[in-house]
Amino acid sequence: MFPIFRCLYTNENIPMNIIFLPIDPPKWDVIPPETTLVFDIHLLDLWNKADLVVTKTITTPKDCKRSVMRTDFVRYHFNGTLLDGSVFDSSYTRKQTHDSLVGEGWLIKGMDEGLLGMCVGEIRNIIIPPFKAYGEKGSGTEIPSQATLVFDVLLVDIHNPKDNITVDNQVVPESCTRRSVVGDYIRYHYNGTFLNGGTFDTSYQRNSTYNTYIGMGYVIAGMDLALLGVCIGERRRVIIPPHLAYGEQGAGDVIPPSAVVVFDIHVIDFHNPNDTVEIKINYRPEDCNETTGENDLVRYHYNCTLVDGTPLFSSHDYDNLQDAVLGADKVIDGLDQGLRGMCVGEKRLVTVPPHLGHGEKGATGVPSSAVLVFDIELVSFEKGVPPGYLFVWLQDTPADLFEALDTNKNKEVPEEEFGEFIKLQVAEGKGRVKPGLIMEQVIADMFNNQDRNKDGVITAEELKLKVEEDKEREAARHEEL
Repeated sequence: MFPIFRCLYTNENIPMNIIFLPIDPPKWDVIPPETTLVFDIHLLDLWNKADLVVTKTITTPKDCKRSVMRTDFVRYHFNGTLLDGSVFDSSYTRKQTHDSLVGEGWLIKGMDEGLLGMCVGEIRNIIIPPFKAYGEKGSGTEIPSQATLVFDVLLVDIHNPKDNITVDNQVVPESCTRRSVVGDYIRYHYNGTFLNGGTFDTSYQRNSTYNTYIGMGYVIAGMDLALLGVCIGERRRVIIPPHLAYGEQGAGDVIPPSAVVVFDIHVIDFHNPNDTVEIKINYRPEDCNETTGENDLVRYHYNCTLVDGTPLFSSHDYDNLQDAVLGADKVIDGLDQGLRGMCVGEKRLVTVPPHLGHGEKGATGVPSSAVLVFDIELVSFEKGVPPGYLFVWLQDTPADLFEALDTNKNKEVPEEEFGEFIKLQVAEGKGRVKPGLIMEQVIADMFNNQDRNKDGVITAEELKLKVEEDKEREAARHEEL
């Protein structure tokens, strides 16, 4: 065992504890009286009972919005050495931060003091005398008795168990007319980082928004809070303490235990499952006497975008107008609704929630669960006929329809004679055929429906109105039941 000497520092008569290590130990069994002893000394440590914890900032971030206070929870990396430079511990070798409350007795007293006032990203050198470290007992085989400790500390993270979320860098569009509430479904982009700026996830890299319901527990509690009250197009930075994020467990190898997470959010759109189609009329002609309705054939121009203005489709990219029969399931439900009640020349802005658009699956060029905006101009339309009909009367049906059809009075009506009659009714405004079809095809289909024995002519016994046929089918169905 090597000797530990307590000596007097004679210049100032201050008692000091000094540890000496003889380089070539003498033989202690025989020391003659009055012998002068000569020692080669290696000074390992030096401290005084009046010493304080000494801190020196090596680097500090330019923007320090928060520093360590008592009761804060911190995560930090450190290298721990003795005064002679001998390493006794390092968090870097474990590849894991040291996590602790400050000022609550979780740490040695000197570290509790040395961490106070540090900022995230700051590197600080902390020298701790033994009576504020491990004292006379030391710690294991690595830290000897009465050892002064030196820590080089990098503060990675800081929060307080009482913290709520913090919203920074908020940019709200001037045109914000609606804010999100519990139960809304939202699409947003985000960058996820730690307090030191390290990125752990980003939706931009996947080129896809993150989509979720708000306030229903589908995301971490802090994000649920952060997404409430936002506007479409809003950007905000949200700082979430671990007890509202991934807690003491963290998340796999990506998010460490007790980590504060930071999300830079861009809200793309949101809607509520109870939302209906929103229609804004930008222009309506004064002489609007007739409007579109179910079964009508409409012809229109449109531009389709996302809520943020991202263009998706436009009828102007094609040679012909867009056309559709309303109520025939030819366009998405929301657009079908938006095209009803329009006058020729009218212009509308129609906002369609996804459950009336392309839904959760989206479509080619349309993201999943996207709210769509249609800028529509109605160019023309033709009044339609009910489903299952090819022709409807606009005036009273002739008292004897077959007699009216049989213009040559020979008791039979061939297709040519039938066609001339139908064309005459349409020309005189007495009837209307199903729009969007070729007249000759409509006539051929109507004739074939009436020529029940397929002999090429219609007789009085064969001729029946569609209404009468429907009544007969309904009666037959009731008889079967």
